[in-house]
Amino acid sequence: MAIPVVDPDRYDEQLAAKRDRLTADFARFSPPPLEVHASPASHFRQRCEFRIWHEGDDLYYAMFEVDPENPKHKTVVRLDDYPVAGRRINALMPALRERLLDNPALRHRLFQVEFLTTLAGEALVTLIYHRQLDEAWEAEARALEQALDIMVIGRARKQRLVLTQDHVWEHLSVGDRVFAYQQVENSFTQPNAEICRAMLGWARDATTGSTGRDLVELYCGNGNFTIALAENFRRVLATEISRTSVASARENLIANGITNATVGRMSAEEFAQALRGEKGGRRVAEFGLDDYDFSTVLVDPPRAGLDDDSCRQLSGYERIVYISCNPETLADNLEILSRTHEVVRFALFDQFPWTHHCECGVLLERRR
Repeated sequence: MAIPVVDPDRYDEQLAAKRDRLTADFARFSPPPLEVHASPASHFRQRCEFRIWHEGDDLYYAMFEVDPENPKHKTVVRLDDYPVAGRRINALMPALRERLLDNPALRHRLFQVEFLTTLAGEALVTLIYHRQLDEAWEAEARALEQALDIMVIGRARKQRLVLTQDHVWEHLSVGDRVFAYQQVENSFTQPNAEICRAMLGWARDATTGSTGRDLVELYCGNGNFTIALAENFRRVLATEISRTSVASARENLIANGITNATVGRMSAEEFAQALRGEKGGRRVAEFGLDDYDFSTVLVDPPRAGLDDDSCRQLSGYERIVYISCNPETLADNLEILSRTHEVVRFALFDQFPWTHHCECGVLLERRR
């Protein structure tokens, strides 16, 4: 892994390179002009994790630079700040380090720190140890919460101590709406909040005019898109395999007053079988699939993309919204999807500036 080098003066240049690469790589699908959504050039990540490196009486945040010629060789890189991370994280890094340096109960065998923050500055800090945590640790950790205005979780083998709560609440302004999202420690959330706002706005705009019909969503996570798109549809049925994410998504439905969406715990593969009538059982029966009139499917799969069977299943919907964190697997999937659908919108979301990674959004509509 290469540690990103942040140079705001060159941001437009690196974004243009991504735009040109995507435009060339997807030209064979004849998409419309690429819609480009820029990130803040620095301080864009709301969550980060760092190793803690101990050298005598000193300790510091560290990441590892991997030698491309010899991947087994890693160089420890000291980080006193991290321009990729949000400003709240950068403010906390030195303040937390100072508190750890002279506190044996907090620093002993500490090996990793994870930050989860919001645009408004709420912060949850997880301290991870190679030892069991005791009452002395808890007392000092509670004092740390007060001193730095943070929430703390302690982790060790088979141990998780939540002192205040295990989540933060992010509030994202999208158009004329503000959506609230519970984001739980150690579960997936979109790291770049400003780009998340752009993605939600794009998806809402792409699915307007659907109020009489229904949306099915696969890989819904904590309900990130479910919440924002619900008012565009008569009903929404979303599925997710992670138990933590499903619980969080249901909390988010309540927090946002969403009454026309249901989130069920099931893998995308199992749910696809259920939609084809190949898999039943109590969980599927509870969905009441016969009551839905799905016109649109939204997928936000992991980097591996979708398998061929899943792609063929998506082809049965009039409209497909595909959010991708891996353009290579997206292109592979479009080889199948473009046989029945045409790309009518194509977007680049610069979720990870200063890396080669691109987040894409594609809207496909069935060919007439």
